[in-house]
Amino acid sequence: MKRALVLSLAALSFGPPQQAPSSWRQVQALADAGRLDEAERRARSGGAPLSAALGDVLVLRGRLAAAESAYRAASSLPGAGRWAGRVGLGELARRAGNLDAAFYRADTVAAAYERDGSRWASDDRAAAGRAYLLLGSEARWVRAALAAFDDAVAADSSNIDAMIRIGDLFIDKYNAPDATSSYETVLRRSPDHPRAILGMARVAEFTSEGDAMATARTAVEKNASLTAGHVLIARRHLEAEDYDSAGRSARMALAVDSSATKAWAILGAIGWLTGDSALFASSRAAATRLNPRPADYYEELAEAAGRHRRYADAVRFAREAATMDTTSVRALGVLGSNQLRTGAMADGRANLERAFALDPYNLWHKNTLDLLDKVAKFRTLERGRFRLVAPAADIELLSTYLLPLLERAYDEFAARYDYRPPTPIRLEVYGQHADFSVRTVGLAGIGALGVSFGTVLAMDGPLARPPRSFNYGSTAWHELAHTFTLGKSAHRVPRWLSEGLSVLEQRRFRPEWGFGPDLEFIAAYKAGNLRRLSELNEGFVRPRSAAEIGNSYYLASLVCEMIEARHGPRIFAAMLGAYANGMDTEGVFRSVLRTSLSDADREFDAWVRNKFQAPLNAVDAGERGSVRGAFAGAMQQGLRHIEARNVDSARAAFTRAHALFPQYAGEDGPAWHLYVLERARGNAAVALQHLTLVTGRVESAWQANSHEADLRAEARDDAGLMAALDRLLWIWPYDAPTHVRLADVATRAGNHALAVRERRAVIALQPTDRLDARYQLAVALAASGDTVSARREVLGVLEQAPGYQKAQTLLLALRSRAPEARKP
Repeated sequence: MKRALVLSLAALSFGPPQQAPSSWRQVQALADAGRLDEAERRARSGGAPLSAALGDVLVLRGRLAAAESAYRAASSLPGAGRWAGRVGLGELARRAGNLDAAFYRADTVAAAYERDGSRWASDDRAAAGRAYLLLGSEARWVRAALAAFDDAVAADSSNIDAMIRIGDLFIDKYNAPDATSSYETVLRRSPDHPRAILGMARVAEFTSEGDAMATARTAVEKNASLTAGHVLIARRHLEAEDYDSAGRSARMALAVDSSATKAWAILGAIGWLTGDSALFASSRAAATRLNPRPADYYEELAEAAGRHRRYADAVRFAREAATMDTTSVRALGVLGSNQLRTGAMADGRANLERAFALDPYNLWHKNTLDLLDKVAKFRTLERGRFRLVAPAADIELLSTYLLPLLERAYDEFAARYDYRPPTPIRLEVYGQHADFSVRTVGLAGIGALGVSFGTVLAMDGPLARPPRSFNYGSTAWHELAHTFTLGKSAHRVPRWLSEGLSVLEQRRFRPEWGFGPDLEFIAAYKAGNLRRLSELNEGFVRPRSAAEIGNSYYLASLVCEMIEARHGPRIFAAMLGAYANGMDTEGVFRSVLRTSLSDADREFDAWVRNKFQAPLNAVDAGERGSVRGAFAGAMQQGLRHIEARNVDSARAAFTRAHALFPQYAGEDGPAWHLYVLERARGNAAVALQHLTLVTGRVESAWQANSHEADLRAEARDDAGLMAALDRLLWIWPYDAPTHVRLADVATRAGNHALAVRERRAVIALQPTDRLDARYQLAVALAASGDTVSARREVLGVLEQAPGYQKAQTLLLALRSRAPEARKP
C-alpha cells in the first residue's frame, strides 16, 4: 500500500515587503519577547482595532475568559482583526472541548477567506490558516493552511508570527528541512527571536541532531514567559526520570499560563510515575476544569507512560483520550503504537489506520503502517515459550540458533530474578535495519540493535548489519533480560539499571558478549565526561555526544557489577521488587543497598578508579575525540617498529601497551599485534594466548575467531575449535562451510546434538545439493540416537531420489536398529 504525502515549501514564496500595521506588530513583538504586561497595555491602549491582538496576549497569560471577551469584540469589527477574533473564539472553543462550536467558527472563517480573502489584512489571512488547522489534519486543510500563512506573509513581510506558524506547521508534519528554512528566515531578521529558537529546538528534537534541550533553554532565557519552551524542557526532564526538574519547568509554564493543559499533564505524569496520588488528582482536576473531556491531558500521560516503558498503561491512557476525542490523531496514534508494543497487532494496526486517515502527513504512522504491510509477509514460528517472527527466507536458520538460546536464557533469568514473564514471548527479527528502526520509534536511522517492550522484542537480524560485524545472539540475550527486569519491577526499573543488568547478563553468559572497556571510555571517564551514577539516565536519553550512549551502557553494567560484587546476584531481585512497590532510586538504595545515592556516587567512582587504575594513568583524551597518553604512545611506537621491521622492538612496545591497558581487547589493540608477531615467528602456543584475549572479550571479532579456529585445528584441539566456530556462527550464520566444518568436528568429538544443529543449519541455507544435506542430517540424527527423526529424514531423501544408495544403506541400518519403527 502506497502512503506518500509530503508537505513542501517548494511552491510557496514570501512575497515582496508590504507596509505593516505597526501597532499590532508592536504588541506581537512585546509578547514574543516575554514582556506580557507591556504587550497587554499596548493592546488595550490601541482600542477596538487591537482587540484580537489583546485576545492573543490574554491567551498567553491563561486568562481565557478575558480573552474570549476581547475576541468577541474583535469579531464584531468591520475592519482588520475581525476574522482573527473569530478564529480566536474557535480556538478557545476547541480548548474547552466544544468541538462543534470550534468547527463552526473555523468553517465560517475559511469560507469567508475563500470568497474575498485577497482584501483581508495580513493577520486575518493568518487567522484563515489557523482556521483551516481547526478543521482537521486532512491533506486539503493542511495545504490550505500553509497557503493562507504564506498569503499572510506576502501581504506583510513583517508578519513574523505567520512565518513562525509556517515553521511550526512544517515540523508538526515532520518536514524538518522546510521547518528549519522557515525558522532561519525569522532568525535572519531577528536573531534572538524566542519562538524561532524554540522552533529550532523542536527540529533538533525531531532529527536528533543538535542539542534540543540547550536550544530550548536559550529560548526561555530570551523569553521567560514562553510556556511552550518550559513544557518542552519539562518533557525532556521527565523522559530522563528527573522528576524534580520536570516539575519545576512545568510549574514555570503554569506560572505564566495556568490554562496550559500540557504542563498540568506533565505534573500529572510525575504524580502517577512517583505514586504521588495528590499531585495526580489535583493536576487532573485542573485539566478537567479547563475542558470536561481533556483528551490532550490523557494524550500527554499516555506518551509519558510509553517513554517510561509502561506500555500497558500507555494503552489505557491513550484509549481514554481517544474516547474523549474520537478525531484526535495523537490519541489514536499513541494508542495504536503502544498496542503494537504489547503484542495487540490487529488492534494496533486498526488504530494507526484511523489516525493516518485523519492525518496523512504523520511520518510515524505512515512508516509503521508500511512496515506492518511488510511484516504481514513474514513467517511466524511458535515453539516452546517463544514466538519468532522473521522474513520467510531466514526464519528456519535463525530459529535453529535463537529459540534454544532464548529457552536457556529464560530459565537462567527466571531463577536469578524470581520472576517468570507470561508466554509466548514474541521476538521480531528484521532483515533491514531501517525496518527495525521504524518498529522501534517510527523512524529509520536509530543506532540501537534491539528493543524490548516487555514480552514483545524486536531486533536487527544478521543481514540488517554489515556482514560479520554483529552478534545477533548477544543482542537477543540482552533484550530478553529486559523482559525480566521490566516485568519484575512492574516496568518501573530506571533505564540505567535495566540496561546495566542486560549488559551484565551478556557478559555473565559469555565473557566476550556485551560492552567492554575501550580507549574512548577510559578517556571520557578520566576527563569527567561521563555521568555520575545518580545521573546515569541522562547518558541514555540526553547524551552529550554519540559516544556517550555506548559508554553509558558499559558504565551502567559496571554499576551492576559493583553492586553484585558487594551484595551477590540475588540483590537485583530485591531491588527490582522495591521498584515494583513504588520506591524511587534513592529509596531503593537506602532500603536495599543500605547506602545513599550520594555515597554510592563516591563509592562507585573509587571502585572504577581502582578497577582501571593502570589504563586511567595511561590514557588521556586528545583533540576531536582522539586519544593520547602512554598507551597511545606505546602503540604508535609498536606500529612504527613494525613498519621498520624491527620485530623485537615492536614486540616490546606492544607488550608495554598491554601492561598499561590489560583489559583492552580491540582488534586494533596490543593483543592482536602480539598475536601476529608470534604467529609469524611460528610460536603458535604463545600466539594463541594473545589471540584468545581478543576472541574472549570481543563479541563480533570475526577475523580473530577465524584465526583461532585455524590454530585450534592445527593443534588438533577439537573442543577449542568447536568453541571458535560456534562464536563465528553467532556473528554470521550465513557461511555454509563453517556450519559443515563445525558439524564434522562435532561428530568427531561425539557432540552429536551440536552436529544435528549444524546439519539443520546447512539445510536452512538452501544448499545446492539439498539431498546430500538431508542425508547428512539423517546420519547426525542417527548418531544422536534419534532414530525416528533420522528415518523420517532419510525417507524424505528417498522419496525424491529412490536410487540414492547411501540413503538406502542408512535406512536399512535404521530398520535393524529400531524394529519398532516398522510397526503399522
